[in-house]
Amino acid sequence: MTTVELKDLYKEYEIGKPVIQNLNLTVIPGELVVLVGPSGCGKSTVLRMIAGLEDITGGSLFFDGVYINDMPAKMRDIGMVFQNYALYPHLTVAENLGFPLSLRKFPKDEILKKVQEIAEQVGLSDLLYRKPKQLSGGQRQRVALGRAIIRTPRVFLFDEPLSNLDAQLRMHMRSEIVALQKRVGITGIYVTHDQAEAMTMGDRIAVLHKGILQQIGKPQDIYNNPQNVFVAGFLGSPSMNFFHGSFTKINNELIFQELHNGASFTIPDHSFIYGIPDNNNIIVGIRPEKLSLTPLENAPTWQCSIHQTEYHGHEQIAFVQSADSLKSIRVPLQFPVKNDDAIKLYIQPDSLCIFSSLTHNRL
Repeated sequence: MTTVELKDLYKEYEIGKPVIQNLNLTVIPGELVVLVGPSGCGKSTVLRMIAGLEDITGGSLFFDGVYINDMPAKMRDIGMVFQNYALYPHLTVAENLGFPLSLRKFPKDEILKKVQEIAEQVGLSDLLYRKPKQLSGGQRQRVALGRAIIRTPRVFLFDEPLSNLDAQLRMHMRSEIVALQKRVGITGIYVTHDQAEAMTMGDRIAVLHKGILQQIGKPQDIYNNPQNVFVAGFLGSPSMNFFHGSFTKINNELIFQELHNGASFTIPDHSFIYGIPDNNNIIVGIRPEKLSLTPLENAPTWQCSIHQTEYHGHEQIAFVQSADSLKSIRVPLQFPVKNDDAIKLYIQPDSLCIFSSLTHNRL
């Protein structure tokens, strides 16, 4: 198993216009790290630099402590899985799986043995003599995975491999990829713009925005403790609610008032994890599931009315108008709500994320 280390990695295509800025990231042996962010944030560029398909403008790349910036791609021993599968249409499944070994002049009997082993691992044993056009999208993706691991590479790189699949198949393949990666124990880096994929697949996730690493950590840690407004808003569906306003101290209580006659509620002192700032202009973030219709002892409250509801089968999402935007609430089915209902919401006291209005960083 291999350690992948990126030190101050920098990439620009035009002078003075960086695509990746001073990226520092260490992937430990056997770990699956997911790079997640919106389209155009530089995720695939990072992957291609690791693979040797893109030149590195600045910084250093190490495999197990060995500097490999100038190492040719074919020497890096990478197993890469692409979005479009990249299968050879004229070859059978068995021939596609064995192709990396054929290039390296492995004996035919050894190739056959490895193909059968890998086919069993990825569930293709009954499809070895079919051509790619005879396979479903999920089966083609399994062939691409099998081909990537057949020669036991040092590192797996996944470049949005599930984007072409339907929603149900994507969910199924997510678990298959994670199980396969853990079974073979190869260090993996997975790129996606889908925050649900990132949250469910990664041992750790690294959130990128405009070529800059925003935060890295375990999915639950980043979800519960985002370090800036971008991370807070990007992860989660529905996304975090943001209230822009200011607070004042009244009778030893911090009272928040949203701009333009919006929400008003108390803020517990401990919501400011780095201390109460001198500047009282802040952004308050609250996850939809942290706003409750059930009374909570000593909880801040908020009076509002339902603007719109969405039925999701296992729950409802209700939207309430506040200031100049809609805020979302997860509503259990035992609470029937409808448009224009006046409601009282209880805010879980430990759920507030407070950000600076100036820097958008956590306070």
